[in-house]
Amino acid sequence: MKPDFRTGLGYDVHRFARNRTLVLGGVIIPFEMGLEGHSDADVLLHALADALLGAASLGDIGQHFPNSDESLKGAKSTLILAAVFEMVVKKGYLVGNVDAVIIAEEPKMSPHIPVMKEKISRILLIPEDAISIKATTNETMGFVGRKEGIAALANVLIYRDHGAVASNHQ
Repeated sequence: MKPDFRTGLGYDVHRFARNRTLVLGGVIIPFEMGLEGHSDADVLLHALADALLGAASLGDIGQHFPNSDESLKGAKSTLILAAVFEMVVKKGYLVGNVDAVIIAEEPKMSPHIPVMKEKISRILLIPEDAISIKATTNETMGFVGRKEGIAALANVLIYRDHGAVASNHQ
C-alpha cells in the first residue's frame, strides 16, 4: 500500500490590542497587551489549525470558524484546534509532527514554549518531541518589528491512518 503523507502550511497574524489577554499556544502570557480578534486571537494555534486543514484539503479556518459567527466570540483557540483535529481524524489522518515559529519582538517566548508544546501534544495526541516551536523577531522591520502585533507560521505532516479508514467503512 502506497504511503499517504501530506503537509500543510498555516500563517496567522493579529495586531496588539489593549485590555486583552495575550494567549499563544493555549498559554496565557503575562504582557501589557493581548491580540485583537474575534476569538482569543491565538496566532500560533490559528496557524496550526490552518496548516492541518490545508494538509487534509479541508479549506481554511475562516470557512469553518468565521468571525461573523457570534457563538465564537471570545472562543478559546484550543477548542478550535481540537475541532480541526477531529475533522482531520474523520478524514482518516493522524498528525506526524508540527514545526512552528512565532514572530514577535516582545514578549520573550522561550519561557512559555514547553507549556505550549504540552498543550498542543494533548490536543493532537502526539508526543511533545514531535512538536517544534521556535520564536524569532523581525529585526525591528515591518509591523511586527514596530511592535504592532504578532505573527506565526506552522507546518504539519499528516499521514493516512489505514486502520481508521478501514473502521470508517464498516
